[in-house]
Amino acid sequence: MRTPGKNKTKHRKQQISFTGICCCLFVCACIAGAVNLQPQQTVLEREWNKTWIAGTVNQKPQPIQPGKPKQKVSQIQMLYADSLSFSKLFNADIHRARGNVVFRHDSTYMYCDSAYLYSEANSLEAFSNVRIEQGDSLYMYGDYLIYQGNIQLAKMRNNVRMEHRDATLFTDSFNYDRGKNIAYYFDGGMLVDSTNELTSIYGQYLPATKEATFRKDVKLVNDRIVLTSDTLKYWTDTKVAIILGPSVIESDSFTIYTNSGWYNTQTDDSKLYERSTVVSKDRHKTLTADTLFFNQQTGFGEAFSNMYLNDSVKKIILTGDYGWYNDLKGLAMATDSAQCIEYSKGDSLFLHADTLKMFTVGNDEREMKAYYGVRFYRSDLQGVCDSMQFNTSDSVLYLFTDPVLWNSGYQLSGDTIHIFFNDSTVDHAHVFNYSFSIEKVDSSYFNQLKGNDLKAFFEKGELRQIFVSGNAETIFYPMEQDSSFIGMNRTLSGFFRIYMKERQLEKMIIWPEPKASLTPLPDLTAETQYLKGFMLLDYLRPTNRYDIFLKIKRKKEQEPPRRSNKFVY
Repeated sequence: MRTPGKNKTKHRKQQISFTGICCCLFVCACIAGAVNLQPQQTVLEREWNKTWIAGTVNQKPQPIQPGKPKQKVSQIQMLYADSLSFSKLFNADIHRARGNVVFRHDSTYMYCDSAYLYSEANSLEAFSNVRIEQGDSLYMYGDYLIYQGNIQLAKMRNNVRMEHRDATLFTDSFNYDRGKNIAYYFDGGMLVDSTNELTSIYGQYLPATKEATFRKDVKLVNDRIVLTSDTLKYWTDTKVAIILGPSVIESDSFTIYTNSGWYNTQTDDSKLYERSTVVSKDRHKTLTADTLFFNQQTGFGEAFSNMYLNDSVKKIILTGDYGWYNDLKGLAMATDSAQCIEYSKGDSLFLHADTLKMFTVGNDEREMKAYYGVRFYRSDLQGVCDSMQFNTSDSVLYLFTDPVLWNSGYQLSGDTIHIFFNDSTVDHAHVFNYSFSIEKVDSSYFNQLKGNDLKAFFEKGELRQIFVSGNAETIFYPMEQDSSFIGMNRTLSGFFRIYMKERQLEKMIIWPEPKASLTPLPDLTAETQYLKGFMLLDYLRPTNRYDIFLKIKRKKEQEPPRRSNKFVY
């Protein structure tokens, strides 16, 4: 009867003897050069070298059979290595390959100088000159690779480079998920293509769609712009960047501030959302809107909803719900609730029209045109007309087609009115054809001037002098010292000049051969107390900066005869 303990001991001795013989053979093979060991060995290698069994692998890649159902989890195959060894004593599932090593997992090939293949875990470690080939267009290079076959995840480290079509990615920490076909880095990297260079802390790339996502300290650079952002998407085929966070786009001619939108880095077209702003190179002009379309090459910007254009040098603001701006040509337009604000002095001028346009002319001078339903307000001056033009070169405001101008208690109207400014202060106004001036004395009586041509001169915002030429007619209500009315004084002459002081009549000159009459107040009738063409238009007058947006039409009976419009749109 055999003793179990002795048999086991005998068997263990036989096994140890066999292992010893294998170790001797392995040492001899190493001396003979059958296994080419690298100069520096890891602790694991030094331990396992005592028990390795060595061999070689030379297997040709097998083509994938079309139509064959793909298994959910396939094993990593070693196709070639100059030498292969494993340790039955330490772990027979671990194979060490050296020299021109080639692995295959499904349609992916992996190359390196040396590697460990973990059969049971279906994974591998690869060292030195690591290369992964996915199809015929995706290549990855690095110094070190861990590949987990069961989850199809490749982790590549140190001097990593990924190439796909014309895009190349550089990083030191890189993962590639084969199942989802997503490559990403998480500790800083760079993506370069034929047009742009993008850097960030985190980056993700989808080879199937050529879509890249970048987060944290994102920077896109090319020969024309520098785009910095918090979050950015980018397509390497179309070269379009999607802005998903606070971003700044800088070039030699402009700077853009935005939180959302897209930018085509090939055409330099961009569409920006969420109150984006374009700032000119000199920082003097800014364009802001809820939605902006802008082209860097042409300097053309199109604004949608709540447009705000500010020229800090010319002290002009242009607003509206739609507009456009061309920085290179110095053109701008606003419509739909359009407004122009001139703020060169403390007292700003607020102007509204259906359409407002600004042009740069001459030596950087500005010309503004407004047409259809013009209304403007300033504390010392208000007015309405059909169309208007203002030139900074001569500081003249031109009002066309049924213009009406108000200053304090005076109303001026005519066929055309020119308002001359001196350092943004009204100097004088010239009323052409059908000139009419009205001053309200009280609720019943009005001083009136009428003639072919009228000039009104101002001083510190107050009317100082009026000169009427050609068929001058007047109606005045002179007063006693106690402010009681003497009566109604009516004159007719060729020329008429009056001087005002503190809104009171100071002096009157009438020539030549004036005709005058004085009518007591009790004798006045509705026909005699008004000059022909008298129209009180106070209901049209803007009383504050917000009144300019009111749409008020003239009463039908107060519409003057239609005359030619001298304004050129």
